Amino acid sequence: MIHPTRTNLLMLKEKSRSIVNSIGILKARKQALIKEFLAATLPFLRSREEIKKSYGRAIRELAIALGREGKDSIESLTVATERDFGIEVKEKSIWGLRYKDIAYHDTPVRQPDERGYDESGTTPHLDESVNLFEKLLESMLTIAEYESKLKRLGDEIVKTTRRIKVLEEMVLPGIKRNIRTIGQYIGEREREAFYRLKRVKSILERKAELVKVRG
Repeated sequence: MIHPTRTNLLMLKEKSRSIVNSIGILKARKQALIKEFLAATLPFLRSREEIKKSYGRAIRELAIALGREGKDSIESLTVATERDFGIEVKEKSIWGLRYKDIAYHDTPVRQPDERGYDESGTTPHLDESVNLFEKLLESMLTIAEYESKLKRLGDEIVKTTRRIKVLEEMVLPGIKRNIRTIGQYIGEREREAFYRLKRVKSILERKAELVKVRG
C-alpha cells in the first residue's frame, strides 16, 4: 500500500496521465503497423497465386519439351545458360521495427536473346517453360521479400496489442484504485481535522462567553 499522502497522490495522478499518453502512442503505432501489414499482404497473396498458376503450366511445357527434344539436349542447354544471380539481403525499418528485405540486381525474367542459346533450334514449349520458370523465380523472390516483412509486422502487432491490454486492464486500473483510496483517505482526514477545529472553536467561543459573564 502506498503511503496516503498528498505528494503521493499527485505522483500517482501524473503517472496515470503518462500511462494514458503511452496507451495513445501504442495505439497509433499499432494502427500504423496494421496499415503496413495490409499494404504488404495484397502483393504477397498475389505472388503466391501467381506461383500456383505458373508452376503447373511450366511443368507441362517442360514435359512436352522433354518428350520432343530429349533430356540430354535440355540438360546441355541448362549448363550453357547457367548464370550467377546475385541476391542481397538488406535491413529496413518501419516505425523502428527492423526486418530483412531482399534486393537483386539482375532481372529474373530475361528476353529470349539473353538466355544464351539459339531459340530457333528449340521448340516453343521449351522457350515457354523457361519463361515460366523465370517468372516463378521472380514471384518467389517477391514472396521472400514480403514474408519477412509480414512476419515481423505480425509479431510486433501482437506484442503491441499485449502491451496495450496490460496497461489498460492491469496497470491503469490499479493506479486509479490507489488514487481513489488515497483521495478518500485524505478527504476523510481533512473532514476530521475540520470537525476538530470546529469543536475547538466552539469550545473557545463558549469559554470567552463565560469569561464575559463572570467579568
